[in-house]
Formats: sequence, C-alpha cells, structure tokens
Amino acid sequence: QVQLAESGGGLVQAGGSLRLSCAASGLTFSNYAMGWFRQAPAKEREFVAAINWNGIITNYADSVKGRFTISRDNAKNTVYLQMSSLKPEDTAVYYCAADPAHWSRPVNRRDTYTYWGQGTQVTVSS
Repeated sequence: QVQLAESGGGLVQAGGSLRLSCAASGLTFSNYAMGWFRQAPAKEREFVAAINWNGIITNYADSVKGRFTISRDNAKNTVYLQMSSLKPEDTAVYYCAADPAHWSRPVNRRDTYTYWGQGTQVTVSS
C-alpha cells in the first residue's frame, strides 16, 4: 500500500521560511518523479514544483521560482520543499505526489501523478 505523508506545514509571517517533507512508503521511490502541488480555498489545485528520480532535473511554477527549492533523498524515501520569502498568496494546502511515467523528466500536469498525500496546511500571514 502506497502512502505519502506530508509534514512541516504551519503558520508563518510573510517573508519567512518553511520546509515541507513528504515521506513515501510502499513504492520503489527512485522509480518515481515527485511533485508538490497546492490548493487554496475555492481554487483549483495547482502545480508548484517537481523533481526527477535522481534529483538532477527540477521544474517550478513561475510563481515560486527563485523562492522555493525542491529536493529529494532517495535513501530516506523523502522529498522536500524548502519555501523562502513566503507571501500571503502562498497560503494553501500543500500536497506531494508521485509520478511513475515521467521519472526522468518531471512534468507539471496533475493528471499524470498517480499517488497523492493527504496534504499539509501552510498559512502565511501579512
């Protein structure tokens, strides 16, 4: 049974930083590209960042480029999202997801991600 468990969310002031973690189990982690998505109230779930199987290739939404960094540790079956210079508009539930199809070059399409976590809330106050 595949499980993705996010952690690290919370309340932070604008300009602050948070690091999200996503621990995976029940799958061969290095066979998957990993992604982070987010969903704000009354909005569609949107792509944030993705990383290929060995961490060499990354992909970011324009809204977070230069502020967020995705990384992974295959020995720990964990993917991270380091978020800096946070803005109130970054407030959302953040989800990690696993994509078996684009393990070599990650994509930003939600429909290609097979497994999803339950999400962790990030709230940025102004």
